[in-house]
This record gives sequence, structure tokens and C-alpha cells, in this order.
Amino acid sequence: MPFVNSSSPPSASTRNADWQQRSRRHVWHPCTQSIRLEAVPPLPIARGEGAWLIDHDGRRYLDATSSWWVNLFGHAHPAINAALHAQLDTLPHVMLAGCTHAPAVELAERLAALTGDALGHCFYASDGASAVEIALKMSFHAWRNTGRDGKRGFVALRGGYHGETLGALHVTDVAVFRDAYAPLLRDVHLAPSPDARGAQPGEDAQAVARRAADALDSLLAAQHERIAAVIVEPLVQCAAGMAMHDPEYLRRVRAACDRHGVHLIADEIAVGCGRSGSFFACEQAGIWPDFLCLSKGISGGYLPLALVMTREAIYQGFVDDDVARSFLHSHSYTGNALACRAALATLDLFEREDVLNRNRARSARILQRLREGLDPARAEHLRQRGMITAFDLRAPGPRFAERFHLAARAQGLLMRPIGSTVYLMPPYVVGDAEIDQLVDGTLATLDAVATTRAPEDRDVALA
Repeated sequence: MPFVNSSSPPSASTRNADWQQRSRRHVWHPCTQSIRLEAVPPLPIARGEGAWLIDHDGRRYLDATSSWWVNLFGHAHPAINAALHAQLDTLPHVMLAGCTHAPAVELAERLAALTGDALGHCFYASDGASAVEIALKMSFHAWRNTGRDGKRGFVALRGGYHGETLGALHVTDVAVFRDAYAPLLRDVHLAPSPDARGAQPGEDAQAVARRAADALDSLLAAQHERIAAVIVEPLVQCAAGMAMHDPEYLRRVRAACDRHGVHLIADEIAVGCGRSGSFFACEQAGIWPDFLCLSKGISGGYLPLALVMTREAIYQGFVDDDVARSFLHSHSYTGNALACRAALATLDLFEREDVLNRNRARSARILQRLREGLDPARAEHLRQRGMITAFDLRAPGPRFAERFHLAARAQGLLMRPIGSTVYLMPPYVVGDAEIDQLVDGTLATLDAVATTRAPEDRDVALA
């Protein structure tokens, strides 16, 4: 039976309404049309507890998006909390230029070990977009240090998303984010997406992957002298509507990059840290990129932290007395001790709790329940990769994402569809009862939005 919040709608609460009004007055909300804030008021959250978020009147909402894909082990996890308290009493922060500290060193060592030291050097940043910018700059600069400064272009995938700062937006192909700022951006080579939903008659996901990789190979054959790197989101292009592809694509792209002398950047900001079923998504293809970007889940969803891992040979190319050959990038909070300590506590949980195996059982239950409950006349392309499950609505109607988001609140769920794609990406602490609530609430929400309509207008892109 669906879980239903029996209380009145969130906007009816005096305490919640006060926070909503104050937020609308002074906070500029991301991925939000400000004109819609009256109709879709922000949900005021007072505290978090495991997989749940709780508002000021005690209403509980299952965090089905892991708070924008960052939360791994639930909110206010006691082990991560304890690690942060201890670090706070010792060293909250010190600059990493000319100094070092244990959390930054230990985190770099442990992540390198997880790659078998294939990616042995770690450069710290603050957020996903800055990690992508660092990887792009590193690739260009590495080629320049070898005398090949003509290699300054990049290849991105159709539907790819890598962040919204100008450098990251340069390799992003999501119109709602990119179009307004197109005059500020450099051209980029766009290769076909290996999205398995694009299968032609007689093709399976692996055939789509081969076809897309062949197109990329042809592009590199013709343009490799001017291309520094290819950037991909391994296994799942999240902002493209959870577009999933076969690992064969990564294997073929790695081979093509090697063949044509081009770097491979793996943006694992959303799909790393176990989200895709292995700690690093690239592991499922048996390859390592030249640069690997992590953020979001690496700190357990506690603090802003990002990093770029790279190979020994690339690092050595920057070791020189000439300052112009050094990698020139920094920000004040690089390698923040608190954020690194949260990441170390997160890695500890992976080691202690057999997380990846337990997640396989969780994801299997989610997929089975949805297979049983989804109406194929209403939904298509049910798909899953690790702890990411998604399906598409055949006839979503206007403002579907907005209507679904509001209806899901009434079911005690925090969900934000991407266009016509509904996705479930809960924290790794959900139990069977919570999974059943999540699936039952999702199905009930679909029933609710099927009977509601909104004025014809441009849909808000919710992620």
C-alpha cells in the first residue's frame, strides 16, 4: 500500500510557510524558474535522519534523489559525524599550497590504491564543475608541455553534462543549460551518445555502443592532431535522462584514444562512489582513463569536495623548474581537511559494510517491484545501472516534472524527474520497507499526475 503523508500540504504549515517566504525573498534557487516559486514553493527541511528528510512540522520525505546524487549513507550518519567532530577539534582547514595534512594525504593514497595505482596522483577541488575544468586544463597543458600545443580541442557526447561553469559548459550538451550562454563558449566536437534507448531494429545495447564508438573513432582519426581529450560520463549520462550504455562503449573509446593519441577524461562525479554498481564506473569496462573526476558522493554528501586523479606519466610532465610548465590552478579551500576526513569516513563505510554487494540486493528489489507495478502503456525503457533506476513516460503532458514533484511530496517522497524521465536514486541505507514505500509512492504519484493537468507552458528542467 502506498505511503501517504496524511498531513496537510507543505504550504499550509505556518512554520514551513515562513521559511518558504523568507527563502523566496532572499535565496536564488538553482534549476528553478523564480516565477514558479509561488506555485512550487521550496520544501523547508529542518533535519535529516538516515534516508529521510524532515520538515519543520515533522513530515518525513524519503530522499529518493540522494539530495542531488550526493548522499550515500543517509543523513547525519553517526560514523561520519564522529569523524567530522574529531577533525573539527584538530584541524578544520589549512592551505594546501606549501602545507599538507593527514586527511588529504591519506585520501589520495587510498583512492590511488583502489585503482591499483593506475591513477596515482590526486588534485583536489571543491565541486564537480571545477574538477572538470581542472581535467580539461591538465589535458591541454600536458600536450603543450610535450610541444603539441595544437591539441586544444575536446570531444564531448550528445546529451552530455559536465557542469555549468564556462569551461565545463563548453563540453556540456544539454540545451537548457548551454543555449543561453552559447556566445561565451568555444566550439566542441560532439560525438553520438551510446544511449541504449537509441537502438535501431535488431540492435541491442552493445550494438548501439559499438556504433557510437565507431563514429567517435572516425572523428578522432580525422581530427586527432587538434584534439586534446574525449570526455565521457561512464555508463550513465545522468542529466540526459539517465541515458545508460553498455560497458563495451568505454572499452572501445579507450582503445580509440590510445590509437589516435588522445586523452580520455572520465567524469564520474555522479556515477562514481558505488552509484553505478562498482566503486568506479570504469571498473565495469576493465579500463582506466587518463583523468578521473570525482565529487558528489566522495564526501558522503556532507561537504563540497572534488578531485581529479591522473596517471604518473602525466604528473611527471609537469615536474619542471620552469613555472610555465607547472600546473597553475588553485582555490582557497583545496584539500579542505574536514571534507577529506568525511571522504575517509565514507571509504571506511564501504570497507566495513560490504556496501556494493548489499546494494545489488537493494537495486534488484527496486527493479523487480517496478517491473511488477509499471503499466507498459504508460511507461517505457525501464532500466537500471547499480543504484540508479529510471523509466520514461510515454505521454507526460505539460509541466510533468513539476506536477510529479509536487504529487510525490504528498506521498512522502522527494523526487525530481528530468523531463519525462522518472528516476530513483536513494541512499545506500534504504531497507526493504523503505524500498517498498519508494516504489509504491512512485506508482501512486504516477496515478495522481495522470489525473491532473497544468497550463501549457515551457517545462522546467528538474534534475
